[in-house]
Amino acid sequence: MEKVFGLIGQTVSHSFSKAYFDEKFFREGLRDYHYELFPLNNIKEIETLIKETKGLTGLNVTLPYKEQVIQFLDEVDPVAKKIGAVNVIKFKDGKRKGFNTDSDAFYETLEKWLPKEKTFKGLVLGSGGSSKAVQEALKKLKIEYKIVSREKSTGNITYQDLEKNPKIIAESLLLINTTPLGMHPNTDTMPPITYDMIGADHYVYDLIYNPARTLFLQKAEMRGALIKNGLEMLHVQAEKSWNIWNN
Repeated sequence: MEKVFGLIGQTVSHSFSKAYFDEKFFREGLRDYHYELFPLNNIKEIETLIKETKGLTGLNVTLPYKEQVIQFLDEVDPVAKKIGAVNVIKFKDGKRKGFNTDSDAFYETLEKWLPKEKTFKGLVLGSGGSSKAVQEALKKLKIEYKIVSREKSTGNITYQDLEKNPKIIAESLLLINTTPLGMHPNTDTMPPITYDMIGADHYVYDLIYNPARTLFLQKAEMRGALIKNGLEMLHVQAEKSWNIWNN
């Protein structure tokens, strides 16, 4: 029986998910399984997509719909509910259930990457669905952090506050970009922070994986920081999605 999986988001053409799952299905001999990219101009279009896609079994959710999609679900896993963002949907018996695998995937990759003997303060750039997943992982790792946002209402500090007090960057040895700034095709953008405050003791993580080295990561690397992109996190997240869909 044909089973369809896919990715919804505003811009999905840059995603590695299709190639990842196409290869997986081929390798495992799952000839009736297909992974599609579904760009949505508005989250409300999900209703038409669900109605018209025969065999729809699971969806991944990317920017900017991880929070907005919750209102279209019948059930939300407790972890995803706590985070307030969903990046995996499972369709079973006419019901839609939302999960969050971003947080665990980020937790696993960060814990493996950071040296155990060092103490970190974190600076999370962005306050959307991905940021919420990151925050949950940082709490688990007992890493103190601040959220930087354009609006004071959604973060602890704004980019303007950071400009006035760039020492916060020097004191926060873990920088995490959860915004789409720098993502393909807009590769000439980056978070508006004072990059001169980054040094060799910094660990700089960008959730973006396309391009592999965003301007954000390039600027940090030029200043001696250790850098990491979101590709490993994507792989871990994809396998966790797969387990949810097949459980």
